[in-house]
Amino acid sequence: MRWVNRRIGRGNRIILGAIPIVLLALFYLVVAASRHAANPGDKILPMPDAMAGAMAALLFQPDRLSGQLLFLADTLASLQRLGLGIGISTLSALFAGLVLGVLPPVRATLGPLVTAIAVIPPIALLPILFIVFGLGETSKVALIVIGIAPFMIRDLTAHIAALPKEQIAKAQTLGASSWQLMLRVALPQAMPRLIEGLRLSLGPAWVFLISAEAIASDVGLGYRIFLVRRYLSMDIILPYVAWIALLAVMMDLLLAWSSRRLFPWAHGAGH
Repeated sequence: MRWVNRRIGRGNRIILGAIPIVLLALFYLVVAASRHAANPGDKILPMPDAMAGAMAALLFQPDRLSGQLLFLADTLASLQRLGLGIGISTLSALFAGLVLGVLPPVRATLGPLVTAIAVIPPIALLPILFIVFGLGETSKVALIVIGIAPFMIRDLTAHIAALPKEQIAKAQTLGASSWQLMLRVALPQAMPRLIEGLRLSLGPAWVFLISAEAIASDVGLGYRIFLVRRYLSMDIILPYVAWIALLAVMMDLLLAWSSRRLFPWAHGAGH
């Protein structure tokens, strides 16, 4: 059987997906061990015991100044900012995508503006956001929204605008208004696409969050990574990066699972 025709079961997918991760971990251990054999004080590639020791202090020992468990405080602060940014972006994309996608005059009027905002590098706007909103939470959340909302709006608008014209014509024949077209025809078919757009936006959202935290923050995963880099504390940086990757993967899996459960018809269920 040709590879293009092979179907991989769920168990085999898990095994195949784990192989590169395990190989990468083994490669790291081999290289780190060789570096430490040549230089026991090497800080670039710390051994697992060094990373565990450094993370234990952040996990279980309260900070002397704040009294907080730093790892927990960093995680909660970053997730709160990310959640607000993603939530506002998702609601904005849903509303704007429905209006622009269903109403051609609105799409012709506001579509170019959305495109222009979408192509501006969001990081370039960070100084402006800090000036306008200050160095607090608002500017960090705003960077996430500006970074991912325009892309999600454009994607959802294009998806809705490409819906079969027969559906629109039949709904209008039955007396549907523009508002009813949005809610009864476009909205159900837009939801799976919205979740898919959100999944694609998770990576950029994390980038914008870490960038904002690195520049102006006193708590957060990005803040901690850039704080300890001056000490070459790779025993903290690497676990933090791995934790961010794990959080992102869990979010992606949750969104994919939610889409399959809520909208099975959009994933070929029953075919």
